[in-house]
Formats: sequence, C-alpha cells, structure tokens
Amino acid sequence: MTQATTPTANEGDAALSRVITQRVHCEWRDAYALASDPKRLPDWASGLAKSALVPHGDHWIVRTPESGEARMRFAPPNDLGVLDHWVAPEGVPEVYLPFRVIGVAPGVCELQFTLLRQPHMDDAAFARDAGWIARDLQALRRLLEAG
Repeated sequence: MTQATTPTANEGDAALSRVITQRVHCEWRDAYALASDPKRLPDWASGLAKSALVPHGDHWIVRTPESGEARMRFAPPNDLGVLDHWVAPEGVPEVYLPFRVIGVAPGVCELQFTLLRQPHMDDAAFARDAGWIARDLQALRRLLEAG
C-alpha cells in the first residue's frame, strides 16, 4: 500500500514536506541491504538513476533522467535503517533526501521517503516528484518481494 500524506507547512518559511510510504513483505534488514547498495539503485530508482553509479572519492556520480550528471553521497552503513542520501546536480545546490526502512512486524517492513519541496518547485513539480517516488518505492517493493 502506498500512502502519500497531504503536504503540510512546517514552521516559519520551512519547506513543505510529504512522506511517501510503501509496505513490503520482507525483513527490514534485507530491504536495507538492497536499498543501501548504490550499484542496485538503477534497478528501482528510475527518478534518480538512469544508469550505473560510478564511485568517485567519497561520493558517486550518477546520470539522472532530468538533470544530467549529479554527485550523490549516502548515509554511512548503520543498524537503524537510515538510507538518507544527498544529490547535487551540476550547478544546483545539494538536495537532502531522507529515506528510512522500518521493521513493522516479522517479515514486514515499511519504506518511508520524505520529499522536501525545494524553493524552485511549483505545485505541479512537487506533485510530479511525489508520484515518481511512489512509483520507485513500488518498484523496490516488487524487487524485494520477488526475492
């Protein structure tokens, strides 16, 4: 089940955010292992990786579907299910992408991606990105459940 909450304004001038979730029938550690592998990103993250990621020092280089080449870096490996990553397309400030895998029951986990609306995004772009993330999380679910 994919659920996108209604965007809510954070305090002050902070960006709108939307949490997009996907329930998956697999152990959270298995989901984390696959989702945290940069080499597997093109298998499920069509909104981010158009081709294989190439390691480059402390980050990776990725060809994105919309903005060409970008630098990516990832949260360090952890036992908490934190899959946060940062993307910096050429000529654009780095964007923070919070992402979690949470065990909710034996053999069941939930993917939670927080989309933060960027200053240059209009309503249509924000909705488009939310839809794209939902589709990518569904692709990750299918990959994980196929086993």
